Amino acid sequence: VLQNLSQTPVLRELLKEAKMPGTRVKIESPELCMLCCFSFKQEPQLIKLDQPGPLTVAMHQFVTEMQETRKGVVTPKELFAQVCKKAIRFKGYQQQDSHELLRYLLDGMRAEE
Repeated sequence: VLQNLSQTPVLRELLKEAKMPGTRVKIESPELCMLCCFSFKQEPQLIKLDQPGPLTVAMHQFVTEMQETRKGVVTPKELFAQVCKKAIRFKGYQQQDSHELLRYLLDGMRAEE
């Protein structure tokens, strides 16, 4: 899950922007003309970002480390610690489903907005 998220260009760009409070980010919706018969384009949304929370900061640090080519092994210790604070069920290193991690991670970052 974390490897896939680290290779998501839109998420990487938003995390770069999110580290600076007060930044305005323009989010453009992809055109849906290939998915349906109607061709329409939504206007881009302009969103003002507040100070990022600890989970968002940890995710940004992790994604940045994953992008560094000189880095050998990357361990998401801080990110995992922040996830455990938001979702206690992950404490204790019991086996969890990857979709649960994805849900708690993204919901946790969204709650910090």
